[in-house]
Amino acid sequence: MGDYSETDKKQDLAVLHSMGYAQELERRMSSFSNFAISFSIICILSGGINSLGQATSGVGGAAIGIGWLVGCAISGIFALGLAQIASSYPTAGGLYHWASILGNRFTGWLAAWLNLLGLVTVLGAINVGTYYFFFGAFGGYFGMQDTLLVRVLFVAAITALQALINHFGIGLTAKLTDFSGYLIFATAILLTVACLVAAPGYDIGRLFTFANYTGTEGASGVWPNQVSTLMAFGLGLLLPIYTITGYDASAHTSEETIKASTSVPRGMISAVLWSSLFGYIMLCSFVLMIPNMDDAAKQGWNVFFWAMDSQMNPIMKDILYFLIFISQFLCGLATVTSLSRMMFAFSRDKGLPGSSALAKVSPKYRTPVAAIWVGSILSVLFVWFTSAITIAGTPAYSIVVSCTVIFLFLSFALPIALGIVAIGGPKWSKMGEWNMGVGAYKLVAFLTIIAMVLIFFIGIQAPNDWALPITVGFLVLTAIVWLAFENKRFKGPPIGEEVAKRQADIAAAEHAVGEA
Repeated sequence: MGDYSETDKKQDLAVLHSMGYAQELERRMSSFSNFAISFSIICILSGGINSLGQATSGVGGAAIGIGWLVGCAISGIFALGLAQIASSYPTAGGLYHWASILGNRFTGWLAAWLNLLGLVTVLGAINVGTYYFFFGAFGGYFGMQDTLLVRVLFVAAITALQALINHFGIGLTAKLTDFSGYLIFATAILLTVACLVAAPGYDIGRLFTFANYTGTEGASGVWPNQVSTLMAFGLGLLLPIYTITGYDASAHTSEETIKASTSVPRGMISAVLWSSLFGYIMLCSFVLMIPNMDDAAKQGWNVFFWAMDSQMNPIMKDILYFLIFISQFLCGLATVTSLSRMMFAFSRDKGLPGSSALAKVSPKYRTPVAAIWVGSILSVLFVWFTSAITIAGTPAYSIVVSCTVIFLFLSFALPIALGIVAIGGPKWSKMGEWNMGVGAYKLVAFLTIIAMVLIFFIGIQAPNDWALPITVGFLVLTAIVWLAFENKRFKGPPIGEEVAKRQADIAAAEHAVGEA
């Protein structure tokens, strides 16, 4: 990082100190590393492949040719809003901090819980997806059986490895996420070329042809109810929207990134743009490889393996499977980083039970060790308990995961919406170095609110209809907990005079971890 001057370092430190926090984490992530961690969590080779059935069992090829672009644009609106705020307030656990500064203690506390719950469950969902990909790709070689014990042990093993890598410092994690960025690019290109070579023809028209497979044979495993073609198209938007998320990781690693005020927003936007572009090319080539869209729709969630088995050269197929599996593992690795930094940031303001332990940073590794392991353990326990419980014939795991992206996007939308009122006022008087302008931001924020309504609407449709009572129940529960307990106890992040009072504590904290 030869381009990181002493002046840059002092500026990053000054910004952090101005928000009342010490430089306890180690600032070793380059601008590319900040991009790579969001790009790795988005991972078009994870969500883009594991959730492919949502498109092919909906309106078929048009869900990719048209729907992918629409869904990515919706996710991109959120990324733009978060990027602007991140430039002004580059801090770990940014969503919590931003909602507090631009709103109040309650909005910050609510954003923190929404984001934290989303991150714990999405880590579990990513690693369960990795398990099922490994099971579909290599399970036959090992004689694997899909039992609860096998699934939980597999998820526990890879989560523990991801946590261990994070434990040993951001330097190692950054190197692996950098590698992950290059690996995703290379594998997406290889998969694209392999699909085009294996394609029986190039029927470009199928990318823009609408069908309606909802509720039909095979496709009912994904969309059990037959709906209108327009609604089926809307449901298919969940593929790109669910895939293009997790870019808040760039914000969560702000305090470990050099030139954070510009690197973080650029990392977010770049991750979304490149994921959208490469994902589109890759998935379009896959659709062209499919022998018949009617048969593809019948495969439901298994459409990727079905098409690869029927069209792809066996050796090339196994090479691609191996590369995709490694990419999905590294996606989980980056998610552990994001989750642990969010947990650390909320805990240093005493927002969680056991905050004093969760907010501690290892002097040796400069990582929030307790937050890394507690977050990882919670995600495994989530997979275990919810997989063992069935509600109305549906695994509780599937029900809760359907709420995950709703919670995440609500945590994104909250600070962005608050920014409409706060921008230009005393709460947000100065835009960051990355500046889209006040007018453009307000437009983005308005579009974010509309997009949030759309995501919530399509996210609670069958078979995810349990997401509505769960989301409403969670919001009611948080209101009760806030009014009964947290309103009296939780002070929120330091603001105004509280920042000045913390200077001695900041110096002591930096001395404890050896920060010069």
